Amino acid sequence: MPRAAASACIDACRPEGPEGGPKGTLTTGRPYYGWVVKRNRLARPPSAGRSWTSFVAADPRPGKPARGLHEERNPRHRLRVEHDPHTLLVHLSDEDGGGWTTIAVDRATRRWEVGQTRRQSDAARHAYERLYDG
Repeated sequence: MPRAAASACIDACRPEGPEGGPKGTLTTGRPYYGWVVKRNRLARPPSAGRSWTSFVAADPRPGKPARGLHEERNPRHRLRVEHDPHTLLVHLSDEDGGGWTTIAVDRATRRWEVGQTRRQSDAARHAYERLYDG
């Protein structure tokens, strides 16, 4: 998806809080931390025969921790979480591994922003810059 189209999609789905206040996420339109989320909802996928699975850790190199997760039957679909004392970054690849969605979460307030683009680092930067001033 071109960057302008992705940004327009993200902006169209972005919940707005009063006076630029905290933003949250719910698809129901109910209050979340005091703000109402307005969002277009997707059609519910068929549930017949669907089972939930988890992402699994790749085998780490000897002496190194596992740094990422992937879908067991689709190793190109990856998940990674990074953090520092102030921010959590949740990186999720496209199903085919060709793009990234990053959610940046402020640890103190739980405010969040989303970035989507082809490269993980660009998605992370975009989400982080939307979350914080300067």
